[in-house]
Amino acid sequence: KQVEAMKRVLESLNLNIVEMVDENATLDGGDVLFTGREFFVGLSRRTNQRGAEILADTFKDYAVSTVPVHDSLHLKSFCSMAGPNLIAIGSSEAAQKALKTMQQMSDHRYDKLTVPDDAAANCIYLNIPSKGHVLLHRAPEEFPESAKVFEKLKDHMLIPIANTELEKVDGSLTCCSVLINKASEL
Repeated sequence: KQVEAMKRVLESLNLNIVEMVDENATLDGGDVLFTGREFFVGLSRRTNQRGAEILADTFKDYAVSTVPVHDSLHLKSFCSMAGPNLIAIGSSEAAQKALKTMQQMSDHRYDKLTVPDDAAANCIYLNIPSKGHVLLHRAPEEFPESAKVFEKLKDHMLIPIANTELEKVDGSLTCCSVLINKASEL
């Protein structure tokens, strides 16, 4: 149902849609981290190697590297992009191990922003022409120590978001949003 609903919305926006027809392939958006330069795909309970291969075949201009995910639901359960070259990463051993794997697989050196709470590393970065760097992150009342780390990003407009209720059903900020870069038509 979720897939069909999203497909209808994307079609209504006249976006190019690529469907995975291999029934052995699984690929969950929560396991796909696009850095702007390359893709990292978490291999988890919801994403397998075949799904990563289909992503690589679809986006031939970008490197696609796989990252094992063991103790979390998704790759983005403990990391996301917090800026154009900035990876937000949790402090757990699993998160740090995944980051090390990503660093070893990439030719590019990313800056990292380490937050104490893995769940807080799931944030949403936007580059909005009239606002500049905008970062939606978990609220201080949920993760006070991680919020202090985000507050050090002085060149970002910070928007704290409470997500406690959605988190109860494994909903994080990135899996509750679809970002579409489309010029508005006046």
